[in-house]
Amino acid sequence: MKYQSQKIALAYFIVAMALFAVQIIVGVTIGYIYLNPHFLADLTPFNVLRMLHTNSLIVWLLTGFFGATYYIIPEEAEREIESPAIAYLQLAILVLGTAGVVVTYLFDLFHGNFLLGKQGREFIEQPLWVQLGIIVAALMFLYNVTMTVLKGRKTAVANVLLLGLWGIAIFFLFVLYNPDNLSLDKMFWWWIVHLWVEGVWELVLAAILAFLMLKLTGVDREIVEKWIYGIAALSLFTGILGTGHHYYWIGTPGYWQWIGSIFSTLEVVPFFAMVLFAFTMVWKGQRNHPNKAAMLWALGCAVLAFFGAGIWGFLHTLAPVNYYTHGTQITMSHGHLAFYGAYVCINLAFITYAMPKLLGREPYNQVLNMVSFWVMSGGMAFITFALTFAGAVQVHLQRVQGNAFMEVQNQLGLFYMLREGAGVVVLIAVLLYLYTVFVPRTEEVISTQPAE
Repeated sequence: MKYQSQKIALAYFIVAMALFAVQIIVGVTIGYIYLNPHFLADLTPFNVLRMLHTNSLIVWLLTGFFGATYYIIPEEAEREIESPAIAYLQLAILVLGTAGVVVTYLFDLFHGNFLLGKQGREFIEQPLWVQLGIIVAALMFLYNVTMTVLKGRKTAVANVLLLGLWGIAIFFLFVLYNPDNLSLDKMFWWWIVHLWVEGVWELVLAAILAFLMLKLTGVDREIVEKWIYGIAALSLFTGILGTGHHYYWIGTPGYWQWIGSIFSTLEVVPFFAMVLFAFTMVWKGQRNHPNKAAMLWALGCAVLAFFGAGIWGFLHTLAPVNYYTHGTQITMSHGHLAFYGAYVCINLAFITYAMPKLLGREPYNQVLNMVSFWVMSGGMAFITFALTFAGAVQVHLQRVQGNAFMEVQNQLGLFYMLREGAGVVVLIAVLLYLYTVFVPRTEEVISTQPAE
């Protein structure tokens, strides 16, 4: 670790990993409710647990991005972070907002209150005061990292990373726009939900992956920079107009079916480019880096993102297909593997790379860490296939034959049981991963003890 302010990342990673564990535990709980619908019904309704599951996912991924940025930017800019105090204050605001959201959701506080109560917009249900706090924290963050880059060295990694982070902040401002017209509301709602995960988040992913390839493979920076600018251009070109695949059935003009079908089909391209990029860098580098686990997570990220966000997204992105599949378990299968492959894996790859440096140790528990990758990825793949088959049955029975929703759900029990079993496996792998990055090997503990 070259710069002292990189230690800021450690605090962010600790918070992110705590929320990661919460997200998976709540996800397993939700999976069980699919099998036993009355479980926790009187204590915490299903819709509240689902909000906690999705919101904790988004918050921990963003927290991981922030931590990775605070680690990357000093090395790329070749100077310390502008203000470590602002970075820690930003984290405190995020933690306070997260706690406020959890308490508000669980106890349904301030119901109907414009400022303090939760809103009824999926994925952005946070109370207005929390959303305003997030905006303040984002402004603090952008000031901190942008000033650091402006006063230091400018690189492609830093430029693309900043572009993605500014995009995240700018598109989040649409939470403040809540028109009465439902079609208009959903149209701009997707400017947050889609243009985050299928647009600017991809830029953050590409920048972090490029930084890891630089450090793990030793390839010349000039080669990496050519790749990253190309991937960024493809992500924006396909992602922005690819938003149209969410406009099919919300009351927008019919031409969006053509625009959405064409450009969302092309969204596979940047993810395939990331696969080519990652494996080409490893091949060109021919470097035996000691952190094999970080390399595995980075390569796994590229491959699983291609399948989850690319292939599984393509399966139901064309308008004539989406007419039957939207809102079914096929959508859920795509969402699970896409988020895991693209954004969970890149966060876990970076934490695997950075934690030994932040804690002043050599890479440790690598075999167990790689085991956690294969178990976690295998479990998520199993969940994806279970939900894919469940979705195929659901489409046929519900959308083609016209059976009632709950009648169809009663026939999907086997798939939900398989999904729950795989979810438990993922939870075990997550706990194993947390052990590998936070707990040193026994011999390392012994070697750091002072001699008598």
